[in-house]
Amino acid sequence: MTGPLPPIDPAALPAPVDVSDNTGALAEVRAVIDAGPYRDDWDSLRAYAPPQWYQDAKFGIFIHWGVYSVPAFNTEWYSREMYREGTPEFEHHVATYGAHRDFGYKDFIPSFTMDRFDPDAWARLFRQAGAQFVVPVAEHHDGFAMYDTDRSRWSAARMGPERDVFGALSEATDRAWMVRGASSHRAEHWFFMNGGARFDSDVLVPEYQDFYGPAQREETAPNERFLEDWLLRTVEIIDRYHPQVLWFDWWIEQPAFKPYLAQVAAYYYNRAAQWGREVVINYKWDAFAEGTAVYDIERGTMGDIRPSVWQNDTSVSKTAWSWVRNHEYKSADDLIAELADVVSKNGVLLLNVGPKPDGTIPDEEQELLRTIGAWLTRNGEAIYGTRPWVVAAEGPTEVAVGSFVDGAAPAFTGADFRFTARRHVTGEYVYAIPLAEPADGVLRIRAFGRGAGLLTRPIKEVTLLGGSGAVDWEQTAGELIVRTTGPAVVKLFLEPDQVQPRKDFLHQA
Repeated sequence: MTGPLPPIDPAALPAPVDVSDNTGALAEVRAVIDAGPYRDDWDSLRAYAPPQWYQDAKFGIFIHWGVYSVPAFNTEWYSREMYREGTPEFEHHVATYGAHRDFGYKDFIPSFTMDRFDPDAWARLFRQAGAQFVVPVAEHHDGFAMYDTDRSRWSAARMGPERDVFGALSEATDRAWMVRGASSHRAEHWFFMNGGARFDSDVLVPEYQDFYGPAQREETAPNERFLEDWLLRTVEIIDRYHPQVLWFDWWIEQPAFKPYLAQVAAYYYNRAAQWGREVVINYKWDAFAEGTAVYDIERGTMGDIRPSVWQNDTSVSKTAWSWVRNHEYKSADDLIAELADVVSKNGVLLLNVGPKPDGTIPDEEQELLRTIGAWLTRNGEAIYGTRPWVVAAEGPTEVAVGSFVDGAAPAFTGADFRFTARRHVTGEYVYAIPLAEPADGVLRIRAFGRGAGLLTRPIKEVTLLGGSGAVDWEQTAGELIVRTTGPAVVKLFLEPDQVQPRKDFLHQA
C-alpha cells in the first residue's frame, strides 16, 4: 500500500479523553491490592508459582498487528524511525507520503481497516499450528490501542477498523480452547516518537499530543502522571479482557517503574485469584524480582537447563515483527529446531506472526504455522507436558546464547539432538529430538550409551514417534544406534523401578 493515502480528517476525530485525575481509579487499584492475597512487595510476590498449564503448553502465538502494518516498511518501529532524520524510514516517508507535518504517522490510521479480519479463522490457524495460548499486542510503542480503552480516543475501537479487534480475537481464542493473553509495549511511548519534536512535524501539533505522547528524551525518567497512566491502562486490559498471559516489553526495567510493577503484579495475581484462574507475567532483563514472574528472552535461548520455566519470544521473520514487504523468513526446520531447543532447556516458545492491514495473515506465515503443526501432530508427545531431562542437548553444533541471537540459524547435523522427559503413570520416558536428518539414515545418540551413565534404568523399549512396527536399535557402551528413514523422534521407555517385596520380621515363626 504505497502512494498517496487519505489523511486523517481532524473534524471526524472522537473527542479527547480527560485522564488528568486518576485519584478514584488508583484508589480502586489499591483496594484490590490491599484485599490480597498478594501485597505489592517482592517478598509477598515470591509466593507466586508458574501454573502447570503454562509449563505444559510449551508453544504460543504472538501477534504484532497495528497501524505500523500500513506503511509496512522495514520495521514495526516505523512510527519512531520515520521521525528520525537520516534513517531509511525518514527518507522513504518523505519520498512516498510527503512532509511529516502534512502527513504524519496518525494519517495511516484511516487505511488500517482490518476489513478482512476473521478472528475465528485466525484461531483455527493457530490451533492447526499446535499453539496452546495466543498473545496479541494490546498496545505497541506507537500509542494506538488495539483494544477498547476508556483512557484514549486513539484506539481500533474508535478509529481505523472501528472495532474491538483485540476483544474479538480473545473471544475466538476461547472458542478454540486456547488460552488468551495480552502484551503491553506502552512503557516506551514516553520517548518513542521524540524525533518528531526536533523538526517541523505533526508531533508538535497540540491537537495530536494525546496520541504522540510525551515524546520526551530517552535519558529522562517518566513522570508520575505517565506512570499512573501506564498502570491504569494495564489494569484496564486485565479487568476488561481477563488475559491469562500478560507480556511486557523492555524499558519497564527503568528504576521509576519498580513500584508500579509490584502494584501491577499484586493487582493481577489478586484478580486472577478472584477469577479462579492461574496466570503468567512475562518480563525481560531484571524488571521483576526473580521468582515473582516468568523471565523472557527476546530472539534467544539459554545455554543450558534453567531450573524455573522461562520463555523465548521470537518471530517467523528474521527482519521484522510486523507485516513488511521485505521479510526474510526463517524456515520451518529452523523454527522446529528452535522450539525443541527451548523446550529442552525448560522453556516455552512464543512465536510471532504479523498480519496485513486488511486483517489477513500472509500466506508464507500461514504455511510456516501449518508445517510446525504437522510436525507437532507427529511429535508433540516429545514437547507438550514434558520436562527437562538430565542434559538438554548433544551434538557438534554450537548455539549462540542470550538475546537477539537468532539472525543466523545454526546448520544442524544429524548428530545434533535435544532431549526431553516425561514421568507418567505408565512409566518414565525420555525423548531424543534430532535437529536434522542423518546422512546415512542412522541416529547415533551418545547420551543413551551404556557408558554415559545418564540413563537411570535400562531401556525396556525404543520406538519412533509417528511410526509403527518394530524399530531396529542397538545400545552399545558408546551410543544408542537407531536405524530410520528420516529425522524421527526417538522415544525410550525405561524399565520400571523394581519394588522389593516386604518381609515383616516381627511375625516370623
